Amino acid sequence: MPEKNVLRLACRLVAYIALSLAIIAAVLDAARSVGASRLVVTALSDSWQSISATSLALVETSIKTHLYGIFWDPLTLWLLQAPTVVVFALMALFFYVVGYRRTDRVGRVGA
Repeated sequence: MPEKNVLRLACRLVAYIALSLAIIAAVLDAARSVGASRLVVTALSDSWQSISATSLALVETSIKTHLYGIFWDPLTLWLLQAPTVVVFALMALFFYVVGYRRTDRVGRVGA
């Protein structure tokens, strides 16, 4: 049982980190939108490229060599073209749901 609690805690921690990154990406896109006087949405590939281009290239080569190349073209490129805010928000939601601990209903009286 303690391993399950540690896994839940790790999932919630990853969820909070992903939510923080989604908020940061949203603020950056909002600032760019105000500066450009139009809606600016940054793709995940552009954000990743600006932070670490070498790790993006490393992930590309590892996916193409260790997994099938078919995963790179339709699936991974589609994910990399998605807005950064959406990717991190969905990731936060997923890890929050996985790490969510239900409250015990024992002892509660229903109305």
